[in-house]
Amino acid sequence: MRVGIWGIGLLSPGLEGWANGREVLVGARSLSSNSFPEPEAALLPANERRRSTASVRWAVHVAQEAMAQSSLDPRNVATVFASSGGEMDVLDQLCRALTTPERIISPTLFHQSVHNTAAGYWGIATRCQQSSTALSCYDDSCAAGLLEAMTYATMEDCPVLFVSYDLPAPDPLIRARPIQSAFATALVLTPLTSDSTSATVSATLASAEAGEVTQMSDRELERLRTDNPSARLLPVLHALAGTTVETIRMDVLGDQRLVMEVEPWPS
Repeated sequence: MRVGIWGIGLLSPGLEGWANGREVLVGARSLSSNSFPEPEAALLPANERRRSTASVRWAVHVAQEAMAQSSLDPRNVATVFASSGGEMDVLDQLCRALTTPERIISPTLFHQSVHNTAAGYWGIATRCQQSSTALSCYDDSCAAGLLEAMTYATMEDCPVLFVSYDLPAPDPLIRARPIQSAFATALVLTPLTSDSTSATVSATLASAEAGEVTQMSDRELERLRTDNPSARLLPVLHALAGTTVETIRMDVLGDQRLVMEVEPWPS
């Protein structure tokens, strides 16, 4: 499979937006994660923004950044949302409510507990009625989601918005799922045309014998990649930020590799 990349969204401490994050990825400046970014999620209507969770706002923020770069109408773009844990903060609140004598569950919390919450809010914000998929595959959720998005774009010959996001869980859930960093990213994938001038990604699914998973040479970026499941996309983002064709391998269920040849935008 081979698709074009028309837009990129990125949000993490020290990687606020694709323009700023690209400087870090190419080594123009070091990763500084002292501040915790607050997503805008400006596309969400005011009522939905007040009710939305942090995970939703992070996902919508990177999605709207990628869509703005692509210049495509979001109403015409299918979506794939991937997260290893989804609404962990909501899960914590529901579990705490069940430990009280009343055991009363908030209806708002209940409808936000499903794994496709972010996808639903995106549909509300953009009025998009195209196909939407929400999936989870533990630490390999990002790779599985990217594979799903590339397959859909290729088979259905249509643009696809891919969004991957994971935030730290509150205590005590973080003890079972020790993600320390917040990370969200988005890609707008399109079928290739003969006159395409976009960046491109070619992908095949291979066995683990295809090679080791690609790591980041920068120590802090590698720490982020291994800490947050959605940050597993960092080597792909690094290749898109560069100037040469790179081969990237992502883990899929331990015994498989998603092998990608990433060609950045023509200079």
